Amino acid sequence: MSADVFVVGNFKGGVGKTKTVTMLSYISAVNKHRRTLVVDLDPQANATSILAKTGNITDINKNITDGFTNGDLTNQITPIIPNLDLIASNTQFSRLPKMLLQSFPDDDKRQVTYLRQLLEPLREQYDAIYLDVPPTISDFSDNAMIASDYCIIILQTQELSFDGAKTYINYMQYLIDNYGAKLDIVGILPCMLRAGGRVDKKVLSDARQEFGNNVLNTIVTYQERLKAYDAEGISMGKIYTGQNDQWDQRAHKVFENVLDEIDLHKLALQEEEG
Repeated sequence: MSADVFVVGNFKGGVGKTKTVTMLSYISAVNKHRRTLVVDLDPQANATSILAKTGNITDINKNITDGFTNGDLTNQITPIIPNLDLIASNTQFSRLPKMLLQSFPDDDKRQVTYLRQLLEPLREQYDAIYLDVPPTISDFSDNAMIASDYCIIILQTQELSFDGAKTYINYMQYLIDNYGAKLDIVGILPCMLRAGGRVDKKVLSDARQEFGNNVLNTIVTYQERLKAYDAEGISMGKIYTGQNDQWDQRAHKVFENVLDEIDLHKLALQEEEG
């Protein structure tokens, strides 16, 4: 077992990165039965909050800040549900740039490759690792992109998100050229603000023309149930007959389709590389 590491990104905030990380990791663990780890690199810790609620966990003592400080993430893992673990974030992780500078003064390469080093012992324990990052060009995104094998870009169907996706791809190429990042785009996921909206359709059309087959066929449209998971955690509810709640089922199915497409894209990339 050697985990595939996925970073989910866009340099525009509020486009659905954290929702995608938490839903894909849940589907990976529950539906695909893959040993899955989420690493929350965002000091706002939204992924941490959602997954803690998912696992009915009220207090998480382990965190990524201590792992970076001690040089070891293996003892900072919090089990959430079967097959799904979390390395939680906290507000103190906002000090990451200072921590890296103090640990590796005058060594840019060590600063941006530190997460890759820390994840190495964990790759043998998992099938998939998902990284949630802030929407900024920063030490957070540098470390995440260099530590990852694959990138899932979130494309909310508005012009600023489209621009953020293009900037993200350009910056990814910069890290490949200058720091030896080995990172492939495994999918660009459209998240439509308003299904059937004129601007939404135009941005999606422009994206397909710009990025071609990298744009996934599955589209995440607005669902109230997905919004509810932010407050309540992810679940699959049951109705009085014992059957799955149709709204949970619908929400989960979208991200199962996303993961199926990503699996196909990953396989195609591996075949291209021989």
